[in-house]
Amino acid sequence: MDGHDTGLFPRERAEVAPGAVHVPDWLTPERQSALLAAARDWARPPAGLRTVRTPGGGTMTARQVCLGLHWYPYGYARTAVDGDGAPVKPFPAWLDRLGRAAVTDALGPWAVAAEPYDIALINFYDGDARMGMHRDSDERSTAPVVSLSLGDTCVFRFGNPVTRTRPYTDVELRSGDLFVFGGASRLAFHGVPRVHPGTAPPALGLAGRLNITMRVGGLPLTAL
Repeated sequence: MDGHDTGLFPRERAEVAPGAVHVPDWLTPERQSALLAAARDWARPPAGLRTVRTPGGGTMTARQVCLGLHWYPYGYARTAVDGDGAPVKPFPAWLDRLGRAAVTDALGPWAVAAEPYDIALINFYDGDARMGMHRDSDERSTAPVVSLSLGDTCVFRFGNPVTRTRPYTDVELRSGDLFVFGGASRLAFHGVPRVHPGTAPPALGLAGRLNITMRVGGLPLTAL
C-alpha cells in the first residue's frame, strides 16, 4: 500500500513510540487549504523560503522558511542570518492554538506546555528532496513537537533518541496528517528518506510536500 491508495483500508491513529503519535487525516481539506495559503504568504520575501546550508558546505534539499525565530545550523536568531538578513516573520496566535489542539488530541491535555508555541519551521520538499536523520535539539523546552503534512505523501522515518540507525519505524504521512512527539521521544532522531511525487490531493493545488513543525523554544531572547 502506498500514497496512491484511495482509502480502501482505513487508517487509524497509532503510537509509533512512547510519546510519539500519528493521527491520520487530522486536518480537514478546508484547513489544509487555509494552511497552504498561509504558508505561501510566509514563503514570500523578506525572510522567505531559502536553501539551508550546513556548516560543512553542503545544502539541504528541502527548502525552508521560519516563523517566530529563525533556525539555522545549529541555533536560532531574530533575523534570517543565513538568508536575506530580514527580521523573521511573527508566529501567529492562531497557529499556537492549532498546535495546542494537536497536542491535546494526540497525547492528551496533560502534555500541553504552559508556554505558547513560538517557533515554526516550514519545509518544502519537491520530488527529489530528502531530510536526513536528525534531532530537534536546539530548543530548551521539552514541549512536544507538532508536525503537520500538506501535499505529497512521504515516508517519515522515526527512530530513537540514541542513534541515527535502527531501531526506527517508517510511517506514511499523507496530506492532512498530524504527527506529535514528546516525552521519551522528544529527542528521537527522525527524517524523510522519500517523497512520492504526484500523490497530493488534486483539490489542494500543491505540487510537492509542505511540512509545518511547531516547537516551544524556551529560549532567553536576550541571548539571541
